[in-house]
Amino acid sequence: MSVLSRPYFHDEAAAFEHVEGMLWPQGPVCFHCGSMEKHYALKGGRTKPSKKNPHGIEIHGLYKCSDCRKKFTVRMGTIFEESKLPLHIWLQALHAMCASKKGVSAHQLHRALEITYKSAWFLCHRIREAMRSDDFTPMGGAGKTVEVDETYIGRLAGTPVKKGGSAHKNTVVTLVERGGNARSFHVDAARMGNVMPIVRANIAKESALMTDESGIYRRAGQDFASHEFVTHFQGRIRSRQYPHQHD
Repeated sequence: MSVLSRPYFHDEAAAFEHVEGMLWPQGPVCFHCGSMEKHYALKGGRTKPSKKNPHGIEIHGLYKCSDCRKKFTVRMGTIFEESKLPLHIWLQALHAMCASKKGVSAHQLHRALEITYKSAWFLCHRIREAMRSDDFTPMGGAGKTVEVDETYIGRLAGTPVKKGGSAHKNTVVTLVERGGNARSFHVDAARMGNVMPIVRANIAKESALMTDESGIYRRAGQDFASHEFVTHFQGRIRSRQYPHQHD
């Protein structure tokens, strides 16, 4: 049976039960005071009537704390908080983004989940922020290879589009440790003065560096165990040697 056929991807009550089971394995915990004493569920509540939903929408997973007497849900304090999207839609988006090898775009979520592009964009950004690592120790190390390259995405506001150029796009530099993590950085332009400080600060000096033939990385090998680069037009890999690499 497909994982997508599980109830919590389609039923709101099941979605709350699933998330509560993961975040509250020992029972509900009050978001406001942290109490784990007996709480009682407020069932049957509905949101205010609207033109789209004349009878309101049923409120799932609402509890009232027996100590501070305040209401709370499992959404509070998580990436689901302050969102009007159903929780089961959130779970579908999380699964799509985590299960996809090459990632999922906001437009793809917009089409697959049948939500607005604005909502899909919000989902993508909030989920990616939650997945962001705060570990900024140097990547790579002895015997490991880190690849570096720059790309151009999106559109800079107020910059005219010129055929065959990338001046109207955002410049992003990405560092990828083979078999490990990746880090991306937005820079003003793909220049040595912008890119190399990022490379030096985020890659261990014992690493082998792999880039393309761009002049940005001409002197990069001085700081690392080795430096190989791909010459795209010739379709082969070359390397630069520096005195310290023969010691």
